Amino acid sequence: MTQANFLKSARPAPMDLPDLDLSGPGRFVNRELSWLGFNWRVLEEARNPRVPLLERLRFLSISAGNLDEFYTVRVAGLRELSHAGNTTPAADGLTPAEQLVLIDEDARRLMAEQQRTLGELRDMMEAEGISVVSRANLTDADVAYLETTFLEQVFPVLSPLAIDPAHPFPFIANMGYCLALQLERMKDRKARQALLPIPAQIDRFMALPAPDGQHRFILLEDLVLLHMDSLFPGYRVKDHLGFRVLRDSDLEVEEEAEDLVREFEVALKRRRRGEVVRLTISAKAPKALSDIVMRELHVRPEEVIELDGMIGVADMKELVLDARPDLLWPVFTPRVPERVQDHDGNMFDSIKQKDMLLHHPYETFDMVVRFLNQAAQDPDVVAIKQTLYRTSKRSPIVEALCEAAEDGKSVTALVELKARFDEAANIRQSRRLERSGAHVVYGFLDWKTHAKISQVVRREGDKLVTYTHWGTGNYHPITAKIYTDLSFFTCDAALGRDAARIFNYLSGYAIPEGLENLKISPHSLKPAMLELIEAEIGHARAGRPAQIWLKMNSLIEPDMIDALYRASQAGVMVDCVIRGICGLRPGVKGLSENIRVKSIVGRFLEHSRIACFGNGYGLPHSKARVFISSADWMGRNLNRRVETGVEILNPTVKAQIVSQIMAANLADTTQSWVMEPSGRFLRHDIPEDGTAFNCHRFFMENPSLSGRGSAGAADVPKLTHGD
Repeated sequence: MTQANFLKSARPAPMDLPDLDLSGPGRFVNRELSWLGFNWRVLEEARNPRVPLLERLRFLSISAGNLDEFYTVRVAGLRELSHAGNTTPAADGLTPAEQLVLIDEDARRLMAEQQRTLGELRDMMEAEGISVVSRANLTDADVAYLETTFLEQVFPVLSPLAIDPAHPFPFIANMGYCLALQLERMKDRKARQALLPIPAQIDRFMALPAPDGQHRFILLEDLVLLHMDSLFPGYRVKDHLGFRVLRDSDLEVEEEAEDLVREFEVALKRRRRGEVVRLTISAKAPKALSDIVMRELHVRPEEVIELDGMIGVADMKELVLDARPDLLWPVFTPRVPERVQDHDGNMFDSIKQKDMLLHHPYETFDMVVRFLNQAAQDPDVVAIKQTLYRTSKRSPIVEALCEAAEDGKSVTALVELKARFDEAANIRQSRRLERSGAHVVYGFLDWKTHAKISQVVRREGDKLVTYTHWGTGNYHPITAKIYTDLSFFTCDAALGRDAARIFNYLSGYAIPEGLENLKISPHSLKPAMLELIEAEIGHARAGRPAQIWLKMNSLIEPDMIDALYRASQAGVMVDCVIRGICGLRPGVKGLSENIRVKSIVGRFLEHSRIACFGNGYGLPHSKARVFISSADWMGRNLNRRVETGVEILNPTVKAQIVSQIMAANLADTTQSWVMEPSGRFLRHDIPEDGTAFNCHRFFMENPSLSGRGSAGAADVPKLTHGD
């Protein structure tokens, strides 16, 4: 297999950045602007002709949804700091107010580009028989059909709201979309204002009759405007505008809360009423109406975005139609590992044979669910312990834990209430677990527990054997179909003891001592990674091969970045696959000329966290030191969360990570973006000679090395420097 340039080519010539003080804050890229850069890359996939049309629409929707969440959390926090007069600079030297100005400029450009992209995609969709029809283009048959649709499916849910001294301006929920109306009573031409919230409980796009093979829709707000006489009899609509609000969605919890669950329930209600951080209104909106909306919502002019196009682009995901598979990615069915099949589906026998690493979604996440289901039903299992950060609404993981507890097994579940936007769901899950008889703990008030661990203790003969699962992603069967993550199954006794110590820490707060093969945040993970970087520096200075490969979602922790800069200056070769935020500047003369950074944005969302250190032998090598982790290299993950870093010692699993997963990620060209010293990412040159390489396709077509069974692993492709 021919490998791509990024892995085996010479590093580009380093660049000078004379306008930046690289001995000071200028050596870092701003976190928020780097995140916006990632969202630009997501949007670019909506413009990528190599991507199926409706998948491009999905990328557009994701880009819009990402931006909404960014405003409700990150921008909301900066806004609060700025309004309080806080001038403390970020690592890159920008104050909150300075960051808000730059964010606003870039976000407005991004939203305008989303609208342009939407227009192009709608033209292409129309050519494929998928159209959104305006009110002006409805046929008589459409109007007749919509009359019944409106009365039966929409009218009962609508709540028209007058605005006058007896009816003050109502509360509009976060992400709420409304029509503001200027009405005139027909009998005396008296003016009135009203609001009409567009209910989020109904699809934004309503289907219209269409010939076979075609799909026609009308926007819900257009359907509502078509039937104003049913909502305001005796009035006519003189003017209207659409608007949408985003509110501060960060949670504040009292430090001395006696009942953490109750405190979070109260905090969730406070979040719902957070201050408006962005107001999007229709372009060329009537000034009288827009003034009322701005005044009543207490927004400043700089927080208002007039949008010429569709408000709420994230809702376009509704038009990613399963009925048009020809416009979607080809169906992919995740594999069941051969070794599990060899053991007739028995997870314990499969793990007992030897350690097993599954690469999701290419190997099905159902194996994790099966592991816990079998544990719940196995009479020899005496105890199960589980962390839950995010999971699905009807979680099969929670079902298995409840079944085990009801069967009399000892079940302990660490439920993280502080998982942003999943707090309410996690409260519901914790209540259910408690009712089943499980012990539910909530970890620490100040730190999130982000570690991903399952521990099953099983009686085998006259001894207890501990089986553990260590993950890089959440126990969420739905997101596991699109997130790339690692699941490491082992019955290694040392890791079993380490897992027990971590659960004791989470429930009893005593810092674990004597961890044998595990590093944890906020105590030992960061120091261990810094020590390993320093070891590579030592190898480089001694003339030995010195190399580091990193894969994660975000790299912004200043101490880690500075350590990588020192490594580069000592001659260590550093290659990073950073999907999202990167505060490190690669390829800068005298600072980071030996560091390269790339981002992969494609069919699946890269989510696994991996760190490989050559250990004096270079990479890939059997004697390298290899870790999988739940933690990105961010301040919150390394300093303020409970995270795990598991060192991989099994030779087959190590080879799978280094020579398959990491090598393929570094080899990818078709989905890759390469970071410049300025912080900008440019799409990787895609070879036209047939050597273009897509790592997602490689993983879909080739089984993971450690999951092979009786067929053996000899025929599993691996990527090495010699390929």
